[in-house]
Amino acid sequence: MTRDASEASDDEARVVVITGASSGIGLATAHAFAGQGARLVLSARGSAALHRAEKECLARGASGTLVVAADVADEDAVDAVCERAVERFGRVDVWVHSAAVVAYGRFEDVPSRVWQRVVDTNVHGTANVARTSLRHFRGRDRGTLVLLGSLLGEIATPFMSSYVTSKWAVRGLARVLSIETRAHPDIHVCTVSPGGVNTPVYRQAATYAGHHGSPPPPVVQPEKVARAIVRCAENPRARVSVGPGNLVARAGFTALPAVYDLLVSPMMRLLGLGRAQVPDTEGNVFGPAEDGDGVHGHWNVLGLPTRRSR
Repeated sequence: MTRDASEASDDEARVVVITGASSGIGLATAHAFAGQGARLVLSARGSAALHRAEKECLARGASGTLVVAADVADEDAVDAVCERAVERFGRVDVWVHSAAVVAYGRFEDVPSRVWQRVVDTNVHGTANVARTSLRHFRGRDRGTLVLLGSLLGEIATPFMSSYVTSKWAVRGLARVLSIETRAHPDIHVCTVSPGGVNTPVYRQAATYAGHHGSPPPPVVQPEKVARAIVRCAENPRARVSVGPGNLVARAGFTALPAVYDLLVSPMMRLLGLGRAQVPDTEGNVFGPAEDGDGVHGHWNVLGLPTRRSR
């Protein structure tokens, strides 16, 4: 589906692809680029949530939109996103990749198929997006790829082994890609790594821990991460950290590993998991949970539950 604002200048407006655009940081990023009049290619697994996102972006000033439902774990589907974008808008200037899934539980309690799917989506999905976008950027000798990393790609925490593994892999891949594109000064690979963010992902995640996940404080709003992503598109930086607690967590992990390892499990139980008991669930690991999609979850800066809003 495509729509254009009649007053938009197709020659001037930036073309931005966002994978993972239907919820959380991806949706907040779509809103932010829409406010600048960008032409947006919105992609995620669920069509209904994408069309809601499209309406919101048009209302915020997007000069053109294209919706392409795709699973980033499918290489052909990612290629199709790029092909549709170029067919409609002629090029891609920026590709923001925020699509990811999460599973909670001790390593041996998470079914292998769930664990593997998290890694497949987060690692192979990122590789698929990077391969497709960089191929396009090399053809134009310009473009910016922004990958959503995580504080958990720089530290380790229990009960999230598949996600931690995948985000460490994303950080490593991003570093390699930055090195491999050094000969092309107008091609940029950026990684934006937030800590706890108030998005719906924690309630949409798979869990085998007896509880839903919860963002560890201090919790930032997704709009803050989106602003960092937009800044990377305008003034690329290889690595950007978002969250006031990130530096402390990294320092503890690297400088005081014995203390960190002693404290991280009880802290995770206290701050990283909800209080209510819940049954095991695959969450949205194998398919979208569109009813729960939106920009925000329902946590405040201290990680305490509040009324949820979009």
